[in-house]
Amino acid sequence: MNNKQVAEFFVEQQVLQSSQVEDVLSETELNGKSIEQAMVDGGFVDELGFYQTIANGLGFDFVDLIEHEIAPEVLRFIPSGLARLHGALPIEMSGNALRVALVDPFDQHAAEDLRFALGKDIHVVVSPPEQIENLIKQYYGTDTSSMEEVLKQLGEAGELLQLREGDGAAAVEAEANATPIIRFVDLILYQAIQDRASDIHFEPFENEFKIRYRVDGALYEMAPPPRHLALPVISRVKVMANMNIAERRLPQDGRIQKNIAGRSVDIRVSTLPTQFGESLVLRVLDRSIVNLDLEALGMPDSIYNFLLEMIHRPNGIFIATGPTGSGKTTTLYSCLRKINTIDSKLLTAEEPVEYDLEGIVQVPVNEAIGLTFARVLRSFLRQDPDRIMIGETRDLETAQIAIQASLTGHLVFTTLHTNDAPGAITRLIDMGVEPFLISSTLEAVLGQRLLRSICRQCRTAYQPNETLLAESGIARRDIGEKQFYYGKGCDGCNNTGYKGRKGIYELLKITDPIRELINERAPTVTLKQKAIELGMVTLRQDGLRSIFAGDTTIDEVLRYT
Repeated sequence: MNNKQVAEFFVEQQVLQSSQVEDVLSETELNGKSIEQAMVDGGFVDELGFYQTIANGLGFDFVDLIEHEIAPEVLRFIPSGLARLHGALPIEMSGNALRVALVDPFDQHAAEDLRFALGKDIHVVVSPPEQIENLIKQYYGTDTSSMEEVLKQLGEAGELLQLREGDGAAAVEAEANATPIIRFVDLILYQAIQDRASDIHFEPFENEFKIRYRVDGALYEMAPPPRHLALPVISRVKVMANMNIAERRLPQDGRIQKNIAGRSVDIRVSTLPTQFGESLVLRVLDRSIVNLDLEALGMPDSIYNFLLEMIHRPNGIFIATGPTGSGKTTTLYSCLRKINTIDSKLLTAEEPVEYDLEGIVQVPVNEAIGLTFARVLRSFLRQDPDRIMIGETRDLETAQIAIQASLTGHLVFTTLHTNDAPGAITRLIDMGVEPFLISSTLEAVLGQRLLRSICRQCRTAYQPNETLLAESGIARRDIGEKQFYYGKGCDGCNNTGYKGRKGIYELLKITDPIRELINERAPTVTLKQKAIELGMVTLRQDGLRSIFAGDTTIDEVLRYT
């Protein structure tokens, strides 16, 4: 449940009044408090009363774990990987029913998953989440021990898991629902969330089965499981995503919504038939780690201030550009959140919808049934919008309707795949858009990249050699007292030297001199030169700002600009 739903739950329990909900929610949003803290600070309820009310409302027992002893044999009922994945702590066994304290007692799926994986009746009890999390850490060892434990179980299952590509759907489904396979897949998802992975790749080859995580833009391989597990593991993910497990010859798309370790995670699943079985990629959308505040994107002040002014304009087109995974959608979402007020109607067309934004009407594009960007946009114009976001402008028809929307008094946000900001104009002309339409509607183009940030725990100063300086365009005389840093590698960053990412940006403002060049169909190089003359800071130059601030390395800037 989100904060609003929890607050409404407390209204139903007659702890809060409807008029007080807004005050509690504003405390959570403005001061970053949890819903529990906001209600305790507001004097509506004390801490134990908060959880006692949840227990009463859901018809569960309340258990204060500080006074509760848990027998070692009870802890063995739930393996460590499953306990951490679902935030579940077994507290006692009675008959065939296991009493389990859940970090999120509202999560019915967790109880169902446990019932299915353990083959026991699960009776949920309510306890303070902090108590549950501390005891899970205390009783269940490290992540690696649980992974070894599950791989050992898979080894013991041995011959039972020897499926072949020709086996029927019933055999595959039975295998996908085998307890060791369920635990293994759940643990992979849990570990990916813990490592802040954005994508998980399952790749079957002739003699091996690779599983790789993408963390901060770079791929890392985990210890490969036995090759014969490829089919049951991939089938298990397809079962979770409600995909057709019997169809292995065509690409498929699906979606998994899951509470993992008390966090709401949305996972997009894509399959691709290959020579040695299906390759699977999971895109992890973890709402709890994405900050959609414009201030949090780390833009230079000049770009941030321009955007603040631009997003309040009555009409025009704003384009965010860059390769896949450069944070374009996050930038546009942040802009939309800034102008998402009660007095304006916002519509988005996306393929697919990545994050649910409260108060914004979001439409998922579905090319398979003919619901294209162009078709959605035509309908948008009959929905009386003020601002429109188009997930991607990929053809002439979509571009023309976006321009039409702008000319009829709407502010339009969209993305394009180009290498830099000036390239977006040439791309639109290549699509067949008339230059005079571009120059009369386009307000600005923001080019961006995401660079890995140096890990703060192992950041070390060093002196770069002449070759690196020459490649990055830095003269030795310009360095002065400036320091250069790199990450040595430590446990905090998995020995990569990097942790987290930050954006670098270039902003092309469409001023009159640029408009003249657009109308003359000037090439990208000419547009770029003129923009630099007019004060545009290029991606490479903004990368140097990040190097001198000690946020990233010369290698990262050279790799992406």
